[in-house]
Amino acid sequence: MSGVDYWAEARALLAGLPDDGGLNIAYEAVDRHVAEGRGDRVALRWIGKHGEQTDTTYGELAQASNRFANVLVELGIRPGDKVFLLLGRVPDLYVAVLGALKLRAVVCPLFAAFGPEPVRQRLVLGDARVIVTSRVLYDRKVASVVAEVPSLRHVLLVDSSGPGVVDLTSLMAGASDAYAIAPTDPEDPALLHFTSGTTGTPKGVVHVHQAVVAHHVTGRTVLGLEPGDRFWCTADPGWVTGMSYGIISPLTNGASLVVDEAEFDVEHWYSILERERIAVWYTAPTALRMLMRAGSEVAHQHDLSALRVIASVGEPLNPEVVLWGRDAYGLDILDNWWQTETGGIMIANRPGVPVRPGSMGRVLPGIEAAVMQRDERGEIVRRGGLPEEVGTGEDGELVLRRGWPSMFRGYLGMPERYAASFVGDWYRTGDLARVDEDGYFWFVGRADDVIKSAGHLIGPFEVESALMEHPAVAEAGVIGVPDPMVGELVKAFVVLRTGVCDDDALRRDLMAFARRRLGAAVAPRQIEVRAELPRTRSGKIMRRLLRARELGLPEGDLSTLEGVDR
Repeated sequence: MSGVDYWAEARALLAGLPDDGGLNIAYEAVDRHVAEGRGDRVALRWIGKHGEQTDTTYGELAQASNRFANVLVELGIRPGDKVFLLLGRVPDLYVAVLGALKLRAVVCPLFAAFGPEPVRQRLVLGDARVIVTSRVLYDRKVASVVAEVPSLRHVLLVDSSGPGVVDLTSLMAGASDAYAIAPTDPEDPALLHFTSGTTGTPKGVVHVHQAVVAHHVTGRTVLGLEPGDRFWCTADPGWVTGMSYGIISPLTNGASLVVDEAEFDVEHWYSILERERIAVWYTAPTALRMLMRAGSEVAHQHDLSALRVIASVGEPLNPEVVLWGRDAYGLDILDNWWQTETGGIMIANRPGVPVRPGSMGRVLPGIEAAVMQRDERGEIVRRGGLPEEVGTGEDGELVLRRGWPSMFRGYLGMPERYAASFVGDWYRTGDLARVDEDGYFWFVGRADDVIKSAGHLIGPFEVESALMEHPAVAEAGVIGVPDPMVGELVKAFVVLRTGVCDDDALRRDLMAFARRRLGAAVAPRQIEVRAELPRTRSGKIMRRLLRARELGLPEGDLSTLEGVDR
């Protein structure tokens, strides 16, 4: 089946607005279920940080989001205006997302842990008209910068009022719970996600309502979502994963979201999995490695028999974690690959398909992926991606043929940068990968993270994964450091498992272990033990920061470090 035919079939799984009114994400996520008689199903179970719990049905969520859409109308907000959200994992956020999408405003989520400067940057770059936040977050992160955002017309607080702000609760109480979604062109902008890699001015990644086609079908085929499933996505809605697969995909598939406001804690997480009878759990390698540090015995103390699918995203999943997951949960942890720019999962290990630990999986139906190589002039010299094509087994840049529904439609205000992201019909991901003879893709590293040592190109992830196979190592981060003889030496930073003592004998053993696993050319020449590794706000290891600290370089404003989904 061609990609065009596949996506046409995927689109047919959705209802579309009545009277051929187009495609609107919020209608597919909520109103469609109400119209089809499922309004009494729980859409959202919210668990507060102090243990309080609130259930919201699809019918109640439809009415609440209608009220928010009407509030925006009364405030003069129009389709295409940017509605920013700076909130933690609270029900108000979900209502605001869906209500803004009904109006055809553009939803711009912000991570609640950002400081004032990253918030100001994004509000200015996004030409913000409205921001929805809380009193605490407003006082700490918005009040000091609001005067520098000339486009901002309204600050809506979910829990109070005061000078210069408006009490959203009062506005919602007076708003109608009836709202008719206007015809929506599938190419109308819907979502704006900011990503900056690991440094630099944030880029505003634009997605359209058509993206819901990919969100919906990949929720079914990759996450295995079924109507009525209890689903827990641990990603914050301030990031693209928490929006695409923490809100949109599960709701379009009729699942019941479990939303936990509290921060990570091993016992707390296991209690949620057990008590809420979670069927599908979507989380991150960082969290899984922290659970692995606690040991399989802790997992075995809980009844996790309801778990059917565990999936992972955010950075590559080390093979050791997959093997541990089989012991701890009796399930394969299914790694998958995508980026903010792709808008949805592109390559994945899927339920019912054999898993090769350490692999990103195989390309999804409707997606064409390849490995691209260039010569010294930048010309494409070979491309691989299917067993019969040149380049199988060789490293190169991962590229995707344009045309899938959730492909980003631009970088806000940066048309030249957007154009530079493509070579002909192929989107350049900036990730290095290889594909094996059976079509499984293997992550090598970000193009700017690859270490060049004595003529070898060494992917940090390969070295990190090998080190994590040692029983003493809980986590690892690998960088290249300058060397006059070979260009760069491989240096590893490791975090030890609880109870392991750091001494010279252990380091010698780690070096020997890595040489046996990787060979002398690839194994680290230096190993340093750290209590912890620096991470982005979303949990990814910041190799650039490790490198900056190692070389004594300026670290920059760490509050802006963000990272793409790989």
